Amino acid sequence: MDISEETGPSGGRYVARLDGEEAEMTYSRTSDTLIIIDHTGVPDSLRGKGVGQALAVHAVEAARAGGWKIIPLCPFFKAQAQRNPEWRDVVM
Repeated sequence: MDISEETGPSGGRYVARLDGEEAEMTYSRTSDTLIIIDHTGVPDSLRGKGVGQALAVHAVEAARAGGWKIIPLCPFFKAQAQRNPEWRDVVM
């Protein structure tokens, strides 16, 4: 699975590509040290393949590498953060 990032002036998205399909996790950047993850979209054809989880892990790794924190507004990401207490260093 290939995960890339697309950025814009006020946010961006992480994009996972698998089997010719695309899933995404979108975020808004509120400052140099804070992002808000607001949506995760995984097509039905990719469900159950760990794509959403891979996007969440990627976001956490990017936050650690970039030195920023994440506010989880997306219900999926919020649920993943609750299941992974080791993410508390970056998830608010």
